[in-house]
Amino acid sequence: MSSVFLKKKKQSEELYHGGFNNIIYLKPTSLPSPMFSRNDFSIWSILRKCIGMELSKITMPVIFNEPLSFLQRLTEYMEHTYLIHKASSLSDPVERMQCVAAFAVSAVASQWERTGKPFNPLLGETYELVRDDLGFRLISEQVSHHPPISAFHAEGLNNDFIFHGSIYPKLKFWGKSVEAEPKGTITLELLEHNEAYTWTNPTCCVHNIIVGKLWIEQYGTMEITNHKTGDKCVLNFKPCGLFGKELHKVEGYIQDKSKKKLCALYGKWTECLYSVDTATFDAFKKNDKKNTEEKKNSKQMSASEESDEMPMPDSESVFVIPSSVLLWRIAPRPPNSAQMYNFTNFAMVLNEIDKEMETVIPKTDCRLRPDIRAMENGEIDQASEEKKRLEEKQRAARKNRSKSEEDWKTRWFHQGPNPYNGAQDWLYSGSYWDRNYSNLPDIY
Repeated sequence: MSSVFLKKKKQSEELYHGGFNNIIYLKPTSLPSPMFSRNDFSIWSILRKCIGMELSKITMPVIFNEPLSFLQRLTEYMEHTYLIHKASSLSDPVERMQCVAAFAVSAVASQWERTGKPFNPLLGETYELVRDDLGFRLISEQVSHHPPISAFHAEGLNNDFIFHGSIYPKLKFWGKSVEAEPKGTITLELLEHNEAYTWTNPTCCVHNIIVGKLWIEQYGTMEITNHKTGDKCVLNFKPCGLFGKELHKVEGYIQDKSKKKLCALYGKWTECLYSVDTATFDAFKKNDKKNTEEKKNSKQMSASEESDEMPMPDSESVFVIPSSVLLWRIAPRPPNSAQMYNFTNFAMVLNEIDKEMETVIPKTDCRLRPDIRAMENGEIDQASEEKKRLEEKQRAARKNRSKSEEDWKTRWFHQGPNPYNGAQDWLYSGSYWDRNYSNLPDIY
Protein backbone atom coordinates (compact mmCIF):
# COMPACT_ATOMS: atom_id res chain seq x y z
CA MET A 1 0.00 0.00 0.00
CA SER A 2 1.17 3.54 -0.66
CA SER A 3 2.49 5.81 2.10
CA VAL A 4 -0.56 8.03 1.63
CA PHE A 5 -2.85 5.07 2.18
CA LEU A 6 -0.93 3.92 5.25
CA LYS A 7 -1.15 7.44 6.68
CA LYS A 8 -4.91 7.36 6.23
CA LYS A 9 -5.20 3.89 7.74
CA LYS A 10 -4.22 5.32 11.11
CA GLN A 11 -7.38 7.43 11.10
CA SER A 12 -10.99 6.23 11.46
CA GLU A 13 -12.01 3.82 8.68
CA GLU A 14 -14.69 1.45 7.48
CA LEU A 15 -14.82 -1.48 5.06
CA TYR A 16 -15.96 -1.49 1.46
CA HIS A 17 -15.58 -3.73 -1.58
CA GLY A 18 -13.12 -2.23 -4.03
CA GLY A 19 -13.03 -2.85 -7.75
CA PHE A 20 -9.85 -4.91 -8.02
CA ASN A 21 -10.38 -8.67 -7.67
CA ASN A 22 -13.21 -8.10 -5.18
CA ILE A 23 -10.72 -7.25 -2.43
CA ILE A 24 -12.25 -5.69 0.67
CA TYR A 25 -10.46 -2.38 1.25
CA LEU A 26 -10.32 -0.14 4.29
CA LYS A 27 -12.16 3.06 3.46
CA PRO A 28 -10.76 6.09 5.34
CA THR A 29 -13.15 8.69 6.71
CA SER A 30 -10.47 11.38 6.97
CA LEU A 31 -7.92 12.99 4.68
CA PRO A 32 -4.20 13.00 5.60
CA SER A 33 -4.38 16.69 6.45
CA PRO A 34 -7.20 19.15 7.26
CA MET A 35 -7.95 22.11 4.99
CA PHE A 36 -6.06 25.39 5.28
CA SER A 37 -7.71 28.56 6.55
CA ARG A 38 -8.49 31.00 3.75
CA ASN A 39 -8.96 33.92 6.16
CA ASP A 40 -5.60 35.52 5.32
CA PHE A 41 -6.21 35.49 1.55
CA SER A 42 -8.21 38.03 -0.42
CA ILE A 43 -9.98 36.77 -3.50
CA TRP A 44 -11.06 40.33 -4.28
CA SER A 45 -7.56 41.27 -5.47
CA ILE A 46 -7.90 38.60 -8.18
CA LEU A 47 -11.54 38.97 -9.16
CA ARG A 48 -12.13 42.73 -9.06
CA LYS A 49 -11.25 43.06 -12.75
CA CYS A 50 -13.38 40.09 -13.72
CA ILE A 51 -16.96 41.25 -13.02
CA GLY A 52 -19.26 39.78 -15.67
CA MET A 53 -16.41 37.79 -17.23
CA GLU A 54 -16.13 34.05 -17.86
CA LEU A 55 -13.69 32.69 -15.26
CA SER A 56 -12.27 29.55 -16.87
CA LYS A 57 -9.13 31.43 -18.02
CA ILE A 58 -8.43 33.08 -14.64
CA THR A 59 -5.62 31.46 -12.63
CA MET A 60 -6.64 31.14 -8.98
CA PRO A 61 -4.29 30.56 -6.01
CA VAL A 62 -4.29 26.94 -4.86
CA ILE A 63 -5.56 27.95 -1.40
CA PHE A 64 -9.06 28.34 -2.88
CA ASN A 65 -9.05 24.77 -4.24
CA GLU A 66 -10.13 21.49 -2.74
CA PRO A 67 -7.87 18.44 -3.31
CA LEU A 68 -9.93 16.92 -6.11
CA SER A 69 -10.01 17.38 -9.88
CA PHE A 70 -13.30 18.43 -11.50
CA LEU A 71 -13.33 14.93 -13.05
CA GLN A 72 -13.48 13.48 -9.54
CA ARG A 73 -16.15 16.00 -8.55
CA LEU A 74 -18.28 14.76 -11.48
CA THR A 75 -17.89 11.22 -10.17
CA GLU A 76 -19.84 12.28 -7.07
CA TYR A 77 -22.97 12.05 -9.23
CA MET A 78 -22.67 8.31 -8.53
CA GLU A 79 -22.92 8.44 -4.73
CA HIS A 80 -26.61 7.44 -4.76
CA THR A 81 -26.37 4.85 -7.57
CA TYR A 82 -28.82 2.66 -5.64
CA LEU A 83 -31.59 4.92 -7.00
CA ILE A 84 -30.71 3.89 -10.57
CA HIS A 85 -30.73 0.19 -9.61
CA LYS A 86 -34.11 0.71 -7.93
CA ALA A 87 -35.51 2.50 -10.99
CA SER A 88 -34.36 -0.38 -13.17
CA SER A 89 -36.19 -2.89 -10.95
CA LEU A 90 -39.58 -1.10 -11.13
CA SER A 91 -42.30 -2.02 -13.63
CA ASP A 92 -44.28 1.24 -13.45
CA PRO A 93 -42.88 4.07 -15.67
CA VAL A 94 -44.03 6.83 -13.27
CA GLU A 95 -42.29 5.14 -10.34
CA ARG A 96 -39.17 4.80 -12.50
CA MET A 97 -39.32 8.52 -13.28
CA GLN A 98 -39.62 9.28 -9.56
CA CYS A 99 -36.41 7.35 -8.87
CA VAL A 100 -34.61 8.98 -11.81
CA ALA A 101 -35.68 12.42 -10.54
CA ALA A 102 -34.46 11.55 -7.04
CA PHE A 103 -31.12 10.47 -8.53
CA ALA A 104 -30.84 13.71 -10.54
CA VAL A 105 -31.47 15.78 -7.39
CA SER A 106 -29.12 13.66 -5.28
CA ALA A 107 -26.37 14.17 -7.88
CA VAL A 108 -26.03 17.85 -6.91
CA ALA A 109 -26.45 17.30 -3.14
CA SER A 110 -22.70 16.86 -2.56
CA GLN A 111 -22.20 20.52 -3.55
CA TRP A 112 -23.85 21.70 -0.33
CA GLU A 113 -21.26 23.78 1.60
CA ARG A 114 -18.51 22.72 -0.84
CA THR A 115 -17.02 26.20 -1.31
CA GLY A 116 -13.58 24.99 -2.41
CA LYS A 117 -12.90 25.02 -6.15
CA PRO A 118 -11.95 21.67 -7.73
CA PHE A 119 -8.73 21.69 -9.77
CA ASN A 120 -9.21 22.37 -13.47
CA PRO A 121 -8.44 19.09 -15.29
CA LEU A 122 -5.53 19.12 -17.71
CA LEU A 123 -6.26 18.24 -21.33
CA GLY A 124 -6.09 14.45 -21.57
CA GLU A 125 -6.49 13.94 -17.81
CA THR A 126 -8.61 10.90 -16.89
CA TYR A 127 -10.27 9.40 -13.86
CA GLU A 128 -11.74 5.97 -13.26
CA LEU A 129 -13.73 4.59 -10.37
CA VAL A 130 -14.86 1.00 -9.87
CA ARG A 131 -17.23 0.35 -6.97
CA ASP A 132 -18.39 -3.25 -6.74
CA ASP A 133 -20.34 -2.39 -3.58
CA LEU A 134 -22.39 0.24 -5.47
CA GLY A 135 -22.55 -1.75 -8.72
CA PHE A 136 -20.87 0.56 -11.24
CA ARG A 137 -17.67 1.53 -12.99
CA LEU A 138 -16.91 4.97 -14.46
CA ILE A 139 -14.35 6.55 -16.78
CA SER A 140 -13.98 10.28 -17.43
CA GLU A 141 -11.66 12.35 -19.62
CA GLN A 142 -10.93 16.06 -20.09
CA VAL A 143 -11.71 16.30 -23.81
CA SER A 144 -11.27 20.07 -24.30
CA HIS A 145 -9.31 22.82 -22.55
CA HIS A 146 -10.80 25.97 -24.16
CA PRO A 147 -13.66 25.69 -23.52
CA PRO A 148 -13.13 23.26 -20.61
CA ILE A 149 -15.25 20.15 -21.27
CA SER A 150 -15.29 17.01 -19.12
CA ALA A 151 -16.88 13.81 -20.48
CA PHE A 152 -17.87 10.78 -18.40
CA HIS A 153 -19.35 7.33 -18.98
CA ALA A 154 -20.58 4.99 -16.24
CA GLU A 155 -22.15 1.57 -16.54
CA GLY A 156 -23.86 -0.81 -14.16
CA LEU A 157 -21.84 -3.93 -13.37
CA ASN A 158 -25.02 -5.97 -13.89
CA ASN A 159 -25.60 -4.34 -17.30
CA ASP A 160 -28.74 -2.61 -16.01
CA PHE A 161 -27.81 0.99 -16.92
CA ILE A 162 -25.51 3.39 -18.76
CA PHE A 163 -25.04 6.92 -17.43
CA HIS A 164 -23.07 9.45 -19.44
CA GLY A 165 -22.62 13.12 -20.21
CA SER A 166 -20.30 16.00 -21.02
CA ILE A 167 -20.18 19.09 -18.82
CA TYR A 168 -18.96 22.57 -19.70
CA PRO A 169 -19.09 24.57 -16.44
CA LYS A 170 -19.49 28.22 -17.44
CA LEU A 171 -18.35 30.38 -14.50
CA LYS A 172 -19.14 34.06 -14.09
CA PHE A 173 -18.33 36.54 -11.34
CA TRP A 174 -21.05 39.06 -10.42
CA GLY A 175 -19.39 41.21 -7.76
CA LYS A 176 -20.59 39.37 -4.63
CA SER A 177 -21.08 35.91 -6.09
CA VAL A 178 -19.74 33.36 -8.58
CA GLU A 179 -22.30 31.61 -10.76
CA ALA A 180 -21.59 28.20 -12.32
CA GLU A 181 -23.88 27.24 -15.18
CA PRO A 182 -23.29 23.52 -15.93
CA LYS A 183 -23.88 23.46 -19.67
CA GLY A 184 -24.10 20.01 -21.22
CA THR A 185 -26.51 17.08 -21.43
CA ILE A 186 -26.73 14.25 -18.91
CA THR A 187 -28.17 10.94 -20.13
CA LEU A 188 -29.34 7.87 -18.22
CA GLU A 189 -30.26 4.68 -20.09
CA LEU A 190 -32.21 1.95 -18.29
CA LEU A 191 -31.31 -0.99 -20.50
CA GLU A 192 -33.90 -3.50 -19.28
CA HIS A 193 -36.70 -1.06 -20.14
CA ASN A 194 -35.11 0.32 -23.32
CA GLU A 195 -35.59 3.81 -21.84
CA ALA A 196 -33.40 6.90 -22.01
CA TYR A 197 -33.70 10.02 -19.84
CA THR A 198 -31.92 13.32 -20.45
CA TRP A 199 -31.57 16.48 -18.35
CA THR A 200 -29.34 19.46 -17.52
CA ASN A 201 -28.28 20.38 -13.99
CA PRO A 202 -29.44 23.64 -12.34
CA THR A 203 -27.20 26.69 -11.91
CA CYS A 204 -25.00 26.76 -8.81
CA CYS A 205 -24.16 30.07 -7.12
CA VAL A 206 -21.56 30.74 -4.41
CA HIS A 207 -22.42 33.90 -2.42
CA ASN A 208 -20.24 36.25 -0.34
CA ILE A 209 -17.09 35.77 -2.41
CA ILE A 210 -15.61 39.05 -1.13
CA VAL A 211 -16.66 39.21 2.51
CA GLY A 212 -18.88 37.25 4.89
CA LYS A 213 -19.67 33.53 5.19
CA LEU A 214 -19.66 31.66 1.88
CA TRP A 215 -22.92 29.89 1.07
CA ILE A 216 -24.27 27.96 -1.89
CA GLU A 217 -27.62 27.78 -3.60
CA GLN A 218 -28.89 26.00 -6.70
CA TYR A 219 -31.58 27.53 -8.86
CA GLY A 220 -33.24 27.08 -12.21
CA THR A 221 -35.38 24.47 -13.94
CA MET A 222 -34.36 20.85 -14.40
CA GLU A 223 -36.42 19.10 -17.06
CA ILE A 224 -36.03 15.31 -17.19
CA THR A 225 -37.41 13.70 -20.34
CA ASN A 226 -38.24 10.02 -20.83
CA HIS A 227 -37.65 9.71 -24.57
CA LYS A 228 -39.57 6.42 -24.83
CA THR A 229 -42.85 7.40 -23.12
CA GLY A 230 -42.76 11.17 -23.58
CA ASP A 231 -43.19 11.65 -19.81
CA LYS A 232 -41.39 14.63 -18.29
CA CYS A 233 -40.41 15.65 -14.79
CA VAL A 234 -40.08 19.42 -14.45
CA LEU A 235 -38.34 20.44 -11.22
CA ASN A 236 -37.92 24.01 -10.03
CA PHE A 237 -34.81 24.60 -7.88
CA LYS A 238 -35.92 27.74 -6.10
CA PRO A 239 -33.76 30.76 -5.33
CA CYS A 240 -33.78 31.39 -1.59
CA GLY A 241 -36.02 34.49 -1.64
CA LEU A 242 -36.02 37.51 0.66
CA PHE A 243 -36.86 35.71 3.90
CA GLY A 244 -35.09 32.43 3.14
CA LYS A 245 -38.37 30.50 3.01
CA GLU A 246 -37.40 28.92 -0.31
CA LEU A 247 -33.79 28.13 0.67
CA HIS A 248 -32.67 24.85 -0.99
CA LYS A 249 -36.25 23.97 -1.98
CA VAL A 250 -37.06 21.82 -5.00
CA GLU A 251 -40.54 21.12 -6.27
CA GLY A 252 -42.29 20.15 -9.48
CA TYR A 253 -44.44 17.61 -11.29
CA ILE A 254 -44.20 14.48 -13.38
CA GLN A 255 -46.43 14.85 -16.42
CA ASP A 256 -47.30 12.64 -19.39
CA LYS A 257 -46.79 13.62 -23.04
CA SER A 258 -50.15 15.44 -23.05
CA LYS A 259 -48.91 17.50 -20.05
CA LYS A 260 -51.34 15.88 -17.63
CA LYS A 261 -49.82 16.00 -14.13
CA LEU A 262 -49.31 12.49 -12.76
CA CYS A 263 -47.81 13.34 -9.36
CA ALA A 264 -45.88 16.06 -7.52
CA LEU A 265 -42.35 16.02 -6.13
CA TYR A 266 -40.95 18.26 -3.41
CA GLY A 267 -38.10 18.51 -0.93
CA LYS A 268 -34.66 20.08 -0.59
CA TRP A 269 -31.64 19.28 -2.74
CA THR A 270 -29.54 19.32 0.45
CA GLU A 271 -31.74 16.85 2.28
CA CYS A 272 -34.50 14.76 0.70
CA LEU A 273 -37.15 14.34 -2.00
CA TYR A 274 -40.78 13.19 -1.61
CA SER A 275 -43.61 12.32 -3.97
CA VAL A 276 -47.31 12.96 -3.35
CA ASP A 277 -50.48 13.07 -5.45
CA THR A 278 -51.06 16.29 -7.34
CA ALA A 279 -54.36 17.32 -5.69
CA THR A 280 -52.92 17.02 -2.17
CA PHE A 281 -49.81 18.98 -3.15
CA ASP A 282 -51.78 21.77 -4.86
CA ALA A 283 -54.05 22.15 -1.82
CA PHE A 284 -51.03 22.37 0.47
CA LYS A 285 -49.35 24.95 -1.80
CA LYS A 286 -52.48 27.11 -1.87
CA ASN A 287 -52.64 27.19 1.93
CA ASP A 288 -48.88 27.75 2.22
CA LYS A 289 -49.02 30.70 -0.19
CA LYS A 290 -51.74 32.34 1.91
CA ASN A 291 -49.61 32.01 5.08
CA THR A 292 -46.55 33.40 3.29
CA GLU A 293 -48.40 36.52 2.11
CA GLU A 294 -49.61 37.17 5.66
CA LYS A 295 -46.03 36.93 6.96
CA LYS A 296 -44.75 39.30 4.28
CA ASN A 297 -47.37 41.89 5.14
CA SER A 298 -46.48 41.71 8.83
CA LYS A 299 -42.71 42.04 8.28
CA GLN A 300 -42.85 44.84 5.67
CA MET A 301 -39.15 44.63 4.87
CA SER A 302 -38.03 47.13 2.26
CA ALA A 303 -35.96 46.11 -0.76
CA SER A 304 -33.05 48.21 0.53
CA GLU A 305 -32.73 45.88 3.53
CA GLU A 306 -32.03 42.86 1.34
CA SER A 307 -28.46 41.54 1.73
CA ASP A 308 -26.26 38.80 0.35
CA GLU A 309 -26.06 37.13 3.74
CA MET A 310 -27.34 33.58 3.90
CA PRO A 311 -30.97 33.78 5.08
CA MET A 312 -32.18 31.35 7.70
CA PRO A 313 -35.04 29.19 6.42
CA ASP A 314 -38.32 29.01 8.32
CA SER A 315 -37.56 25.37 9.07
CA GLU A 316 -34.36 23.41 8.58
CA SER A 317 -36.30 20.28 7.68
CA VAL A 318 -38.91 19.76 5.00
CA PHE A 319 -42.53 19.75 6.13
CA VAL A 320 -43.83 16.34 5.07
CA ILE A 321 -47.28 16.52 3.47
CA PRO A 322 -49.57 13.68 4.65
CA SER A 323 -49.57 10.58 2.38
CA SER A 324 -46.16 11.51 0.89
CA VAL A 325 -43.62 8.82 -0.07
CA LEU A 326 -39.91 9.35 0.64
CA LEU A 327 -37.85 8.86 -2.54
CA TRP A 328 -34.38 9.83 -1.29
CA ARG A 329 -32.64 11.12 1.82
CA ILE A 330 -29.04 12.32 1.97
CA ALA A 331 -26.49 10.25 3.89
CA PRO A 332 -24.96 12.05 6.89
CA ARG A 333 -21.48 13.48 6.39
CA PRO A 334 -18.57 12.36 8.58
CA PRO A 335 -18.30 14.31 11.85
CA ASN A 336 -15.00 15.92 10.76
CA SER A 337 -16.34 17.02 7.37
CA ALA A 338 -16.03 20.75 8.09
CA GLN A 339 -12.26 20.36 8.55
CA MET A 340 -12.03 18.17 5.44
CA TYR A 341 -13.34 20.60 2.77
CA ASN A 342 -16.93 19.55 3.65
CA PHE A 343 -16.35 16.24 1.87
CA THR A 344 -18.91 13.45 2.03
CA ASN A 345 -17.80 9.91 2.88
CA PHE A 346 -17.97 9.16 -0.85
CA ALA A 347 -15.71 12.12 -1.75
CA MET A 348 -13.23 11.24 1.00
CA VAL A 349 -11.96 8.17 -0.92
CA LEU A 350 -11.91 9.50 -4.49
CA ASN A 351 -8.16 10.16 -4.38
CA GLU A 352 -7.41 6.80 -2.75
CA ILE A 353 -4.70 4.64 -4.30
CA ASP A 354 -2.73 1.53 -3.38
CA LYS A 355 0.15 -0.32 -5.06
CA GLU A 356 -2.11 -2.72 -6.97
CA MET A 357 -4.24 0.11 -8.33
CA GLU A 358 -1.14 2.11 -9.26
CA THR A 359 0.04 -0.67 -11.57
CA VAL A 360 -3.33 -0.80 -13.37
CA ILE A 361 -4.54 2.78 -13.92
CA PRO A 362 -3.21 4.91 -16.80
CA LYS A 363 -0.56 7.57 -16.14
CA THR A 364 -3.16 10.28 -16.91
CA ASP A 365 -5.35 9.38 -13.89
CA CYS A 366 -6.09 12.22 -11.39
CA ARG A 367 -4.76 10.12 -8.51
CA LEU A 368 -1.26 10.52 -9.94
CA ARG A 369 -1.51 14.31 -10.28
CA PRO A 370 1.17 15.84 -8.01
CA ASP A 371 -0.46 19.19 -7.14
CA ILE A 372 -3.68 17.56 -5.93
CA ARG A 373 -1.75 14.93 -3.98
CA ALA A 374 0.43 17.60 -2.33
CA MET A 375 -2.62 19.61 -1.27
CA GLU A 376 -4.31 16.53 0.16
CA ASN A 377 -1.16 15.89 2.21
CA GLY A 378 -1.19 19.46 3.56
CA GLU A 379 1.84 20.62 1.54
CA ILE A 380 0.36 23.87 0.26
CA ASP A 381 3.57 25.45 -1.08
CA GLN A 382 4.46 22.32 -3.04
CA ALA A 383 0.88 22.13 -4.34
CA SER A 384 1.15 25.72 -5.58
CA GLU A 385 4.50 25.07 -7.29
CA GLU A 386 3.26 21.87 -8.94
CA LYS A 387 0.05 23.54 -10.12
CA LYS A 388 2.08 26.32 -11.74
CA ARG A 389 4.46 23.78 -13.34
CA LEU A 390 1.62 21.70 -14.79
CA GLU A 391 -0.14 24.76 -16.20
CA GLU A 392 3.08 25.95 -17.85
CA LYS A 393 3.70 22.46 -19.24
CA GLN A 394 0.19 22.40 -20.70
CA ARG A 395 0.69 25.83 -22.33
CA ALA A 396 4.02 24.73 -23.84
CA ALA A 397 2.45 21.56 -25.25
CA ARG A 398 -0.37 23.57 -26.81
CA LYS A 399 2.16 25.98 -28.35
CA ASN A 400 4.17 23.09 -29.83
CA ARG A 401 1.03 21.58 -31.35
CA SER A 402 0.11 24.90 -32.97
CA LYS A 403 3.58 25.15 -34.54
CA SER A 404 3.28 21.68 -36.06
CA GLU A 405 -0.41 22.19 -36.93
CA GLU A 406 -1.11 18.98 -35.03
CA ASP A 407 -4.61 18.57 -33.62
CA TRP A 408 -5.23 17.16 -30.14
CA LYS A 409 -6.82 13.71 -30.28
CA THR A 410 -9.02 12.54 -27.42
CA ARG A 411 -8.42 8.94 -26.38
CA TRP A 412 -11.63 7.59 -24.90
CA PHE A 413 -14.41 9.89 -26.17
CA HIS A 414 -15.46 11.35 -29.52
CA GLN A 415 -17.64 14.31 -30.41
CA GLY A 416 -21.11 13.71 -31.81
CA PRO A 417 -24.83 14.38 -31.36
CA ASN A 418 -26.59 13.00 -28.31
CA PRO A 419 -28.59 10.01 -29.66
CA TYR A 420 -31.77 11.09 -27.84
CA ASN A 421 -32.03 14.89 -28.05
CA GLY A 422 -29.52 15.68 -30.80
CA ALA A 423 -27.53 18.13 -28.63
CA GLN A 424 -23.77 18.49 -29.04
CA ASP A 425 -22.17 15.81 -26.87
CA TRP A 426 -19.08 13.71 -26.23
CA LEU A 427 -19.69 9.96 -26.44
CA TYR A 428 -17.65 7.06 -25.09
CA SER A 429 -15.55 5.37 -27.78
CA GLY A 430 -15.03 2.15 -25.80
CA SER A 431 -11.98 0.00 -25.02
CA TYR A 432 -10.82 1.82 -21.86
CA TRP A 433 -11.30 -1.26 -19.67
CA ASP A 434 -9.11 -3.37 -21.99
CA ARG A 435 -6.22 -1.78 -20.03
CA ASN A 436 -4.14 -0.98 -23.11
CA TYR A 437 -2.68 2.41 -22.24
CA SER A 438 0.12 2.78 -24.78
CA ASN A 439 0.84 6.15 -26.41
CA LEU A 440 -0.85 8.22 -23.69
CA PRO A 441 0.25 11.87 -23.37
CA ASP A 442 2.75 12.89 -20.67
CA ILE A 443 0.67 15.55 -18.91
CA TYR A 444 2.12 15.41 -15.37
